[in-house]
Amino acid sequence: MEQVKKLGNGTKFSLRGLSPEKKASAEGGAHKKKITPAKVGRFLFSIVRGVIVFGICYVILYPIFVKLTISFMDEKDLYDATVKYVPKTFTLENYRRVIEGLEYGKSFLITALMSGGVALLQLLMCMLTAYGFARFRFPGKGILFGCVIFTLIVPPQILMLPMYMNFRFFDIAGIVEAVRGQSINLLNSGAPIIIQALTCTGFKNGLYIYMLRQFFKGIPKELEEAAFVDGCGKLRTFVQIMMPVAVPMMVTVFLFGFVWQWTDSFYTGLYMPKMALLSNKLSALAATLSAKYQDMGGSMNFVTPGFASLMNNTGVLLVILPLVVLYLACQKHFVEGIARSGIVG
Repeated sequence: MEQVKKLGNGTKFSLRGLSPEKKASAEGGAHKKKITPAKVGRFLFSIVRGVIVFGICYVILYPIFVKLTISFMDEKDLYDATVKYVPKTFTLENYRRVIEGLEYGKSFLITALMSGGVALLQLLMCMLTAYGFARFRFPGKGILFGCVIFTLIVPPQILMLPMYMNFRFFDIAGIVEAVRGQSINLLNSGAPIIIQALTCTGFKNGLYIYMLRQFFKGIPKELEEAAFVDGCGKLRTFVQIMMPVAVPMMVTVFLFGFVWQWTDSFYTGLYMPKMALLSNKLSALAATLSAKYQDMGGSMNFVTPGFASLMNNTGVLLVILPLVVLYLACQKHFVEGIARSGIVG
């Protein structure tokens, strides 16, 4: 007898000549799928995950969107209650003023050279330190690594005065003062930042060491053992075997170091307040422009809240724009490095 099945829309079809697997599939398709608790749980989890992702994106992107809209407004638009996001008076004058006040070309070049050089020094020294913690045994290893982790939770403000005095009257065990008759003032130069990078005591260096150590510990030791068998020394093995494998993490650490140095206002304000860096220029942008226009005979005798808001929002956009481009260019290596860094689950 011919077996006939009827679908939900009334269509009939024959099961004769079908294999047992296809018959089972056809019979299962003829019935509606059952709703199970597992499916409901996955559906609810996807909704919660979507809400969380949307909330995170909102928290991150909304301030940037507000700054972007304000940067194209005239000052009178800020005091107009009917203006929310779309300016009534669209203008690019804010960008012209900010580029002029920041001395953007000069400050951009100096900041890029400073940030790139410091990030490279931090990467090199932190890599050597992290490799030592990951692969070598030596007395006090656990205590020293504990000190590295401890630096992650100590606010730099606690060490502000000692660090300032150390570089204001810089000396090495009294040798400099014995030779020159006095200590060296290293402030308003790049020396303090470079010294901290070379000694792995700079901003967030403890985090970089931890990330690189976790990455190196995840690399199979067989790679190094094979290099040792072929006659490679430890330094050559590190340079020719470990460093090429660690490129994603190197890119990640370099990006972290570059971005934090680019946007840093604590150490730059402490050591280099007179240097033409974007962070220094941005903090005094509104006052600088106000004084400049006043010297030119303008009517702006004080910094109004609206003018300060326009200049600061526009300045922030110009400062972070190169960082966005840098992240987009290195996104692939950055994501891979973060995934293998040990700072995410």
